[in-house]
Amino acid sequence: MNVQIKHTQAERALIDAGETAGRGPALDWLKERGLPTRRVEAWHYTDLRSRMPDFPPPADKPEAAKASLDRVPRLFDATRLPFINGHYASELTDPLPPCAMVADGVPPVDADELRHDDAIGAINAALAGGGLSLAIKENANIETPIGIVCVGDEPASAVTRHRVTIGAGARVTLVERHVSGDGVALHANMVTDLNVAEGAEANWVIVQEHGDQATHLAQLNITLAARAKLTIMLLNRGGSLVRQEISVDSTGPLSELKIRGVNLVGDESHVDVTTVLAHHARDTVSTEIFRNVVQGSGSGVFQGQINVAQLAQKTDAKMACNSLLLSDAAEFSAKPELEIFADDVQCGHGATVTDIDEDHLFYLRARGIGEKEARDLLVKAFVESIFEELENEAIADALNDRIEDWLDENG
Repeated sequence: MNVQIKHTQAERALIDAGETAGRGPALDWLKERGLPTRRVEAWHYTDLRSRMPDFPPPADKPEAAKASLDRVPRLFDATRLPFINGHYASELTDPLPPCAMVADGVPPVDADELRHDDAIGAINAALAGGGLSLAIKENANIETPIGIVCVGDEPASAVTRHRVTIGAGARVTLVERHVSGDGVALHANMVTDLNVAEGAEANWVIVQEHGDQATHLAQLNITLAARAKLTIMLLNRGGSLVRQEISVDSTGPLSELKIRGVNLVGDESHVDVTTVLAHHARDTVSTEIFRNVVQGSGSGVFQGQINVAQLAQKTDAKMACNSLLLSDAAEFSAKPELEIFADDVQCGHGATVTDIDEDHLFYLRARGIGEKEARDLLVKAFVESIFEELENEAIADALNDRIEDWLDENG
């Protein structure tokens, strides 16, 4: 017997907004299940129902989009595709190279295929009001990064969906950046479907730096074809409630995936990174390394799952999660998982949680370095090496600069 749940204020707001948008299957998902609690395994460490007390209505199309974008300085040279409060500001888009094509509009989604625990996908399928499709032509070599810049400056919801296709043999770097100011109760929800075709090589960089009252729910769904290579660089350094999901299907042999992430969790913030890497073909490689720094009463989560199908022989898959807690009230939960059905693989995982080593701190202080500077140096050494693998030095330097700024603000 199905028991109808009593909806919270946030769930009622989501359902009302979904009825206005007229998205049937996704709306039914929200009505039947509501927001996930700790009883849903994938959300055990992030009780979304209690952490999301309300859901604001969508923002109107901004009248001063240029002013909003101008308040966000560029971190490095890139072709920008701007979204202001969830609306695509096509008039402010930088000129794209001829081998890249963009189409405005929300890509279609089959909401009937939503998983029972896919709250982010359900909200997005029900409410997405903005988005684009970006296609990189076969064998294109694009040197200047292409960036989707999402700016929020209103206490509203900004729900967007994107589709990115990278043609066979192409080379490109793509960036998504999320920015909002302190005191702005923005609710951002973004789902991106990324298809990397045979032999393509791509970097995908995520920089999330929302203000202290923002909620950020994001999902990156990836398909890797044969011999495709993808490197994901993720920096979380803001937001009140953050959940970033990364789901990868390695469908072709000899594909390679790298995920490198840094989570800087401030006082009273909650940051959750959940990854699912599925190997479906032989001779595929994946490595993921996360470094986390938590201070004050902040809390963080890493859930990493590696699935190796029976046909995926010779898979090499590894993940590591290392966390640094800078206060007694700081928390970080790590949940690595391996599900292996092949018998000729190399798979492993590891997780550590620690404080700053007192011997290392004493070593620096004994050489005349003040305590705060010494602690900052040790934290920087812990996290900044993560982005060294990026071939684009300008992006790597910009990410490390954002880390240093966070340490200065939260030291």
